[in-house]
Amino acid sequence: MKKLNVALMAGGNSSEREIALNSAKMVYEAFDKAKYNVFIVDVHGRQWLCDGAGGRKVEVDKTDFSLHLGEDRLAFDYAFIMIHGTPGEDGKLQGYLEMMGIPYSTCDSVSSVETFDKTLCKRVVAEVEDLCLAREVLIRRGQHPDWQAIVDRLGLPLFVKPNASGSSCGVTKVKEAARLEEAVEKAFTESDAVLVEEFIAGREFGCGVLLTAEGAQALPVTEIVAHNEFFDYEAKYTAGKSDEITPAPIPAETADRIRRAAVRAAEACHCRGLVRVDFLLTPDDRIYMIEINSVPGMSSGSIVPKQLAAAGMKLSDVLDTIIADTLCRH
Repeated sequence: MKKLNVALMAGGNSSEREIALNSAKMVYEAFDKAKYNVFIVDVHGRQWLCDGAGGRKVEVDKTDFSLHLGEDRLAFDYAFIMIHGTPGEDGKLQGYLEMMGIPYSTCDSVSSVETFDKTLCKRVVAEVEDLCLAREVLIRRGQHPDWQAIVDRLGLPLFVKPNASGSSCGVTKVKEAARLEEAVEKAFTESDAVLVEEFIAGREFGCGVLLTAEGAQALPVTEIVAHNEFFDYEAKYTAGKSDEITPAPIPAETADRIRRAAVRAAEACHCRGLVRVDFLLTPDDRIYMIEINSVPGMSSGSIVPKQLAAAGMKLSDVLDTIIADTLCRH
């Protein structure tokens, strides 16, 4: 059987670039090289670069999604997307691959847009059973909101976050009304729209979901205990700043509720491949969805690899499953 030429799309243009490169390295190591010729493609702005012979960089020809290696042309058969943020999580790269007729590993372009836009995602999952959503105000660039009216409506503290971003980049917990405008300006450095949400007190959990034509499989639930005030960028990517406990130390019934909510939310957005859904569980056992990550972190310290290990699943087998499922649908 012919080995597939796989472009492992890495890097990207967002604040999550370095995290995405680390995720791609781990995924690269997990690929079965007897089945796949895997090339890491570092996407940075308009340049898509691969390592060529002698350490030189070779640019991907985006007119036909190929590499020109001297006199030879290597056409990619498949794209495995490991870019967090733009253009790998917001539908842009998916749209390009769809136009080129190249199968790829993630949600399609429409679902990627839905999950990356936090406000839109909440609207899509609003009718999902056993799922609550925090009240919010959306502020677009150029608007001049009444700050006190927002505080009066949502109360304090508040969470301010970019409407389209990840890894908690640009997120602030606001405890005083006087700090709200400053927090919104910070969030605007990451996105053209900013979400102001009411604060929900509770324990934080994440649940990976593998979605194929065979159905959806929820992974073991992870509890996220941040040593900072919340699970911010530092807590996510600095050793010792958080504890991620898999499986979560909660009753089996509660874990099953979270797993069912994760599957329902992912299916409502027509996700496919491997995603992660994050939640808050309140003291009165209500489940609030935080967000859906359509390209979850896959570095050694990331949540989903730990969940796969807890489920007894090898990453190499999961990669095979995702690729086989995509090729069957393509």
